[in-house]
Amino acid sequence: MWRGAVVAPSCAAVSGRFLHPPHRATTTATQKAPPFPPPKSAFSRSPSPRRRSLVRTRAPRRLYLLRWCWSAAVIVAVVVGVAALAAIVARRGRGGAAIVRGMSFGGSSSVASGARRPFEYGRTHVVRPKGTHKATIVWLHGLGDNGASWSQLLETLPLPNIKWICPTAPTRPVSVFGGFPSTAWFDVADLSEDAPDDVEGMDASAAHVANLLSTEPADIKLGVGGFSMGAATALYSATCFAHGKYGNGNPYPVNLSLAVGLSGWLPCARTLKNRIESSPEATQKASSIPLLLCHGKADDVVLYKHGERSADALKANGFSNVLFKSYNSLGHYTVPEEMEEVCKWLTANLELGTSSS
Repeated sequence: MWRGAVVAPSCAAVSGRFLHPPHRATTTATQKAPPFPPPKSAFSRSPSPRRRSLVRTRAPRRLYLLRWCWSAAVIVAVVVGVAALAAIVARRGRGGAAIVRGMSFGGSSSVASGARRPFEYGRTHVVRPKGTHKATIVWLHGLGDNGASWSQLLETLPLPNIKWICPTAPTRPVSVFGGFPSTAWFDVADLSEDAPDDVEGMDASAAHVANLLSTEPADIKLGVGGFSMGAATALYSATCFAHGKYGNGNPYPVNLSLAVGLSGWLPCARTLKNRIESSPEATQKASSIPLLLCHGKADDVVLYKHGERSADALKANGFSNVLFKSYNSLGHYTVPEEMEEVCKWLTANLELGTSSS
């Protein structure tokens, strides 16, 4: 809040003029006349009680008025800010409603309205392989996190042949937070596979992942993985690879070798069957790509049932190479036991072997 300061005249400055009354024009016999007449002043005579009262209260009144003006300005600023935030939330709410209608009636899963303004992605952290470079995996963080936190963990894994790329999601309004901005790969109203699908946001993040992988050498195996919302984006990327297209119909350009999802869920599960059955090539890709899903039974953020249902939905729609691992006391975080399983699975499916050369 802005604060203003008013320097009121001191008591001496206001009343000092009255401490020494002006010289009188008349003189006594023993008193000499002043060498020059006193200067004329508005205070050349003693003020009346009313005038004295006005002088004393002028500064407090001005201070009161100035404080009142500052308070009014702050109130106006708060009202304008709340109105702007309400407008943003309303726009996001309308977009979500359009997606729900599209999904309910079996129509296009992309948002029918015009494209939203682009969001700027944050910093990307890269963990270089300590041995021979054989594979590159883009790893996606969860809601409200950033790429730096996961890059520090992935650097400690005994996988010297893997290059890790850890991007940071853009900061955007998130419906599950009441429209409050947070780092997120797409907008979400509920962390489950039953939530309304922000296909436009998922397409943008899946394309960002594909762009990061597109510059890798041709002989390098490519993968995508993530945690929580990052896992949802990774699984969505895997379905786009199998289908050969993004949700908006544009071709998916990258040849994925595998995908990993920890404590996540499968977006667009309701339309997955139609997408995979659209062509024999999609069915073949779906059956060939290895998928690893891990979930804790004590997860109170993305409930265990959502992870289990996601694995079942993938298997039921042609993704036959799916491994689902559960952990009894695991909440919405990761533990060494889970990461050891990830390392073993990656080593086997990327054919890395045990050598660090």
